[in-house]
Order: sequence, then structure tokens, then C-alpha cells
Amino acid sequence: MPINLCNKNSNCIRGDSFPVTLRHLSISCLFLLLLFVAGCHNADRGSSEVKLILIDQNWVEKEYQRRLNEELAEFTRRSGVRVEVLPAPETAVEQLATWRRLLESGAKVPDVYAIDVIWPAILAEDLIDLKPYIPAEEINAQFPELVSNGTVNGRLVSLPSSLNEGVLFYRVDLLRKYGYHAPPRTWQELETMAKRIQAGERAKGNKDFWGFVWQGAPSEALTCNALEWQVSEGGGTILDEKGRVTVNNPAVIRAWERAARWVGSISPPAVIAFKEWDALNIWQAEQAAFMRGWTGTYRAVKELDSPTKDRSEIAPLPTGAAGTASVIGGDGYGVSRHSLHPREAAMLVRFLGSHDEQIRRSHNVNEAPTILEIYSDPAVSAANPQYPRVLEVFRTGAVFRPSRQAGMMYPDVSRAYFETIYAVLSGKKPASKAASDLEGELRQMLKKIPGNLNAASGDDSAQRH
Repeated sequence: MPINLCNKNSNCIRGDSFPVTLRHLSISCLFLLLLFVAGCHNADRGSSEVKLILIDQNWVEKEYQRRLNEELAEFTRRSGVRVEVLPAPETAVEQLATWRRLLESGAKVPDVYAIDVIWPAILAEDLIDLKPYIPAEEINAQFPELVSNGTVNGRLVSLPSSLNEGVLFYRVDLLRKYGYHAPPRTWQELETMAKRIQAGERAKGNKDFWGFVWQGAPSEALTCNALEWQVSEGGGTILDEKGRVTVNNPAVIRAWERAARWVGSISPPAVIAFKEWDALNIWQAEQAAFMRGWTGTYRAVKELDSPTKDRSEIAPLPTGAAGTASVIGGDGYGVSRHSLHPREAAMLVRFLGSHDEQIRRSHNVNEAPTILEIYSDPAVSAANPQYPRVLEVFRTGAVFRPSRQAGMMYPDVSRAYFETIYAVLSGKKPASKAASDLEGELRQMLKKIPGNLNAASGDDSAQRH
């Protein structure tokens, strides 16, 4: 079954194979559905035709469904291998719980799983090593940092396919109106500019205008925001490379206190309930001067029907004492070690992460490529004027959440972190007390990680990673 894939070449399933409405499918119902699919899958084993089952957390996005269906049709045309897409739960928490339950139960399907950038170490035990199936030159063409993130104990369990980054959206027209020639370079400049523009717009009658919106609800989105604040100040990445806790130091406390000052001043009091869509809705309503968002949102903001399409641009997030910091998001694909068709499943992963598919994808959707060479392609750059800034952000401030260090404990680490930040932002606890309490909580939690001898002791001095 030959396939020609030997060219140079990540705050939702698209499933024409499953026409029923499954947007709010529960984990239990999905699991029962998979048992049924597995039965059908096994019943087909006598046939010479191979059929793969893919599950993808982005299934609720209609444009994503269209694009993926096109890609899978092309894969089938080249390889003869059919692919069906299985619906996934809507929320990130339910998605990860579903992935874990399926893999840990030994389910034969799905064969291929979309893997969020923070999931490789959590799911690694039940995913195959892709290195024997994908040529080294194709792996090496990817950003090394993303390959490293998808590698657990020397095994490549997730091949990168899309990149997302935290960035600052700003209103070009408002900066010009108030005499600014460039977006803010530091957090202090952001505060000053946001305060002045907010006051000016309100004086003109827009009483609901705010200087800066971001994602402050107790969720993974807050983990991303707060990690950017503290890393930019030199406060470390919650856990350092050796698994030591880095949350109780002056740089972290300074960053948290600064963010708490924003609430009700340059940011709305309700910002501590905002997730990505809440902030974006305010931005699209032209009620903010600055927004912390993702590069993946850029095209949505620039679409023809977007009210801010001609007035929005992106910049690196402001710097603190240690520089700028941008949390990395995105996705890859991995293959279940329980799959009955690991070779064909790895072929699909290779195809979805390939040079040619990422180029084709860059003309149609919001995802940025994970292959450096694509950023120098003139046609790609013409269709994506934001890509030079995407590359700049990655090179100067890329920060990965400590999912590799925390392993299967990462969801607990992140929850403890964002609940602590939320307590500071909502005024329930002073930053210094919150940092001290979180340090103790994380050390106790991380004692459960085999081999983590640094959880209870060690140097917690601030490090920038």
C-alpha cells in the first residue's frame, strides 16, 4: 500500500461519518459509542481495506471540519486508507479525560489521537514511538523545541502539526490617535498607554471602554496568562527543568501583584471571569485598546466581517525585568499503541504533519506551521502577513508549560496554580501568602512523581527558561 510522502516534508471533530449532533457528548456516552465503533472496526478485519479512526479535540469548529475532511480525502486518495473522524467532548478537561480513559482501557480505536501541546507526557505510556515510521529528516525539519516537547523518555509520541502563541493585540488607530508610534514594549508602558487611552475614550462618551482585556477565569487560560507574567519577570516556569518548584520568589510575587492592580483599573472587574471568547467579544465590539490573545485568533480578527479588521495588529507580549514571554500552544498527532494498524496510522500522522500539508493548511486556516522552512515561502508569507511576527515571538520568548516535568500530574499542578492566581486576582489572598502556600502544595503534590527528588527540597531561585 504505497504512499508518496517523501517530500521536504498544532484557550474543537469534524465528523461527516457521524451525522448525529454530538456537541455535548458525555464521556460515558462517547466511550459506549467507541465500543460500538471498535466492534465494527474489528468486524472489518477480514477485509483487505484498512480503515482508521481519528479523534480530534477541534471537532466543534466548522471550518476545521471542512479543512480536515479535505486533508483526509487527499490522504485516502494517495494511500487507499480510509479515515473516519470520531466526535470528542467540547471542553478541554473532558477531552483529556476521554483520551486517557480510551488509551488506558486498551481500546483498539481510535487509532490516531490529536495531541495538545501539554498532553504528550500525560499520554505517553499508551502512544507508540513514531521515529521508526517517520524519516529523521522530516522530524528534524520541525522546530526542535516542539519535537522535544513531543518526546518522552526518548520516544517521539506526538508529531507537531500546528503552532499557537500568546501575543498582544493592539488597536493601531487608537495608538495613532493618542500619539503612540509603536505598541508597548514593557508592562509599565502597557499600563500607561492603556490608562491614557481608556480615559480618553471614556471622556468622549464610551463609558464601557477598557484599556486591556485578558483571560482571568480559573482555567488553563489563566495558567497561560500568569505564566507569561511571571516568566517575563524572571520568576521561573512553576517547575524548572529538574522538577523544582519555582513559584515563591520576589519576581513571581511582583508579577502577580501587578496583574491584580489591573482588575477594575485598566481591565474590567469581570475580567477574572473571562475566558478566550469573552475577551475576544469585547475586542470585536471595539471596547478595548489591548488584548492578550493567541496567534491563532489573528485571522478571525482580520476577517472581512470583523469590525476591527483594519485596526488590529499583533506584537510580542510586553517585557518584564527578564524579557518577553509567550506561552506556546498547538497540536500534534500520535498513534495508540493498541491500534490494529500502527503502520497505516503512523502514515496518517506523517501526512498531517508534513511540509506540503502544512503549506496547504496555511492558506486556509488560522494555524501557524511547525516547520521553519515554510516561514520563508513567499506565497505563504503573502497569505499570512502575521507569520514574521509569529516567528519573532517564538524565537524571542517561547515558554512551554511544565507538563513534561509534571507528567501525569500536570492537570493537578495547573489547577493548583490557576486557583492560586485567581485567589490573588480576586483579592482573597495576598500574593506573598499565595506564593508560599502554593509552594507547599506543589511540593506535596509532586512527591507522587516517581524520581522527583527535588519536590521537597532544592534551590527555588528564580530561573528564566
